[in-house]
Amino acid sequence: MLPRHPAMILFDVDGTLVDSVPDLAWCVDRMMERLGLPPRGERQVRNWVGNGVEALVRRALTGHMDHGPDPELYARAYPLFLELYADNTSKRSYLYPGVAETLRHLKRAGYPLGSVTNKAQQFTIPLLEQLGIRNCFEIVISGDSLPRKKPDPLPLLHAAEFFHVAPQDALMVGDSVSDVRAARAAGFAIFCMSYGYNHGEDIRDAQPDAVLECMTELPGLLPRRRSVAS
Repeated sequence: MLPRHPAMILFDVDGTLVDSVPDLAWCVDRMMERLGLPPRGERQVRNWVGNGVEALVRRALTGHMDHGPDPELYARAYPLFLELYADNTSKRSYLYPGVAETLRHLKRAGYPLGSVTNKAQQFTIPLLEQLGIRNCFEIVISGDSLPRKKPDPLPLLHAAEFFHVAPQDALMVGDSVSDVRAARAAGFAIFCMSYGYNHGEDIRDAQPDAVLECMTELPGLLPRRRSVAS
């Protein structure tokens, strides 16, 4: 249930704020080509993202969500992907409609904002900076910032401690069952975007507190914390 006055709002990145699949798919396909393997294509990659690049590389190599690749092949593939993605973090990725204006509106309204993602920090910070929204967040927690990542509640609880906010007074905005599980385990309210990355499953099946079609819907669901000069 959404707290009456959320004292903090956290946002997932991939599939929530940013459609990063075009870059991820390009890097997967170039990686596969360098290994002498057939490319996977954006449609398949779109169903594989959301659990970090390690999982994405494994899924690309096997063509399956949960099958592990040959360790030797993975040891060759993973550094290739990192090299490719370091140079292609935001060349094709873009903010979803309404994201930039909504984040800035919430910041002006006095909501403390943070980002919690499973993407590695070396990719997260440049992506947010290059898309012009890094300064919207007082804290950014990446997939390698802490010992555990989503769906573990640790990143969310770490952010709550950073802001001195009780979990029951916090809101997470994400797009996947991983976000829902992390929020429930942490005691946060959870809103999800309908358009994100949830491995081809309808996010409504995970029963978040609300499902949004566009980020611009979010302010209308929240009370304004304080009046600010325009």
